[in-house]
Amino acid sequence: MSPTTRPRSNASNPHGGAAFFDLDRTLLAGASGEVFSAAMKTAGLINRNIPGEKLLFSLFNTIGETLPSMALARQAVTMAKGRSRQAVQDAAESVARQLAEMVQPLAGALFEEHRAAGRPVVLATTTPYDLVKPFADLLGLDDVVATRYTVNADGTYDGTLSGPFVWSSGKLAAVQEWAQRNGIDMAKSFAYSDSVYDTPLLAAVGNPFVVNPDPRMVLMAAARRWPVIRLDVPSGGAKVPVIGLELQKLALAFTHPMFFPYARFEMSGIENIPATGPAILCGNHRSYFDVAAMALAISKTGRTVRFLGKKEVFDAPLIGQIASAMGGIRVERGTGSDGPLQAAAEALEAGDIVAIMPQGTIPRGIEFFDPVLHGRWGAARLAAMTKVPVIPVGLWGTEKVWPRNARLPAVLNVVDPPLVTINVGAPVEMKYRSQDADTKKLMKAISALLPPQGRAKHVPTDEELAATLPAGYQGDPRAHYVRRPGTD
Repeated sequence: MSPTTRPRSNASNPHGGAAFFDLDRTLLAGASGEVFSAAMKTAGLINRNIPGEKLLFSLFNTIGETLPSMALARQAVTMAKGRSRQAVQDAAESVARQLAEMVQPLAGALFEEHRAAGRPVVLATTTPYDLVKPFADLLGLDDVVATRYTVNADGTYDGTLSGPFVWSSGKLAAVQEWAQRNGIDMAKSFAYSDSVYDTPLLAAVGNPFVVNPDPRMVLMAAARRWPVIRLDVPSGGAKVPVIGLELQKLALAFTHPMFFPYARFEMSGIENIPATGPAILCGNHRSYFDVAAMALAISKTGRTVRFLGKKEVFDAPLIGQIASAMGGIRVERGTGSDGPLQAAAEALEAGDIVAIMPQGTIPRGIEFFDPVLHGRWGAARLAAMTKVPVIPVGLWGTEKVWPRNARLPAVLNVVDPPLVTINVGAPVEMKYRSQDADTKKLMKAISALLPPQGRAKHVPTDEELAATLPAGYQGDPRAHYVRRPGTD
């Protein structure tokens, strides 16, 4: 480790924190990838263009990290096999000043503020260490946490990583290891990033700050109440977003299949969602990903939506934050409170759309494969209270994107993503005389929108059963779970 990147002693702040800065779209006004790519080509280290490279750079500069761009970054280590480490370092040195000119104008003052408090200023980035080290030295940063490539005895890369791929949870692990090694308290540390994929790191420090957030991080920051700052203009400058911008409209504007490359979508019947006025959208429940699927369908209309769901949906990673930021109405089962239904009724009275999963929870075990859908009475009660149109939605394939036994959706499955179908039906005529009868009629209408296999009896395999059960489930997977529609 060179003197320019040795962590400061922290003597004035024993057992204190550090300040961790992301690189692209955080410290830099844009992304470094295009600069590094050009330098590598000039040095003869890259002799061909990567298909779609310019599009990925443009997309990254516009909306931030995407899974395809990160998949490409992850594969870069194999492309580096046999290349000279010294040649890469020389290429990085040649563009260090160009990158320094891209640093946002208010970053320097923030560095000094942390240094005055005795905190080391550390670059934490997915970009390979050998590429960013000269840049960090030029800025006088205290250290670099970055993806490292294994080097052969002859000074060439061997095509493997030395340590974690420093992205998302891998970045958190690398920063935590650095903090432990340097006696840094994460609870007293600061972290700055634009990317929703840095949520694990920001959640792990005591002082998270969102900088120039990507569209998904806008929602995350709102849900977690993280402060949002800019490093390109002073607070109150012309680029500060308009406070009155409705968060739901912003969220739905960026609800697009492009943001879910790990799933394919087929939609039909979108015209059945009213262009204006209140409506209750009711879908079947197969996965936590159902919220995203419903939002995708509604986003086609340009309308906003309020999600009515149990607390487990709001506690689910990623999807829960989206549901909360988009005006979700949380249901605490077992309390007997009519508060959530009343809140939904008020939203409908204001002309909003309310989305609800009448099943209440994802069926588990053998019930997941029951071709007859069973619902609770909440949707029927809400319909009787408001007399607004009730629109059925049939969802299929969401369980392949995020099975019940997985803690997160299969976000890395971008090569052969599963198909999700979203079919919106015509309004269901409710009679308002019997909540049970109206619920059965609604569930039958939803079932009619499912593919044939969704309405046929199926005997699941043990593997299929396991996918429908919570992670770590210890009970009999083929036991029946007795439900009490309308009361639980």
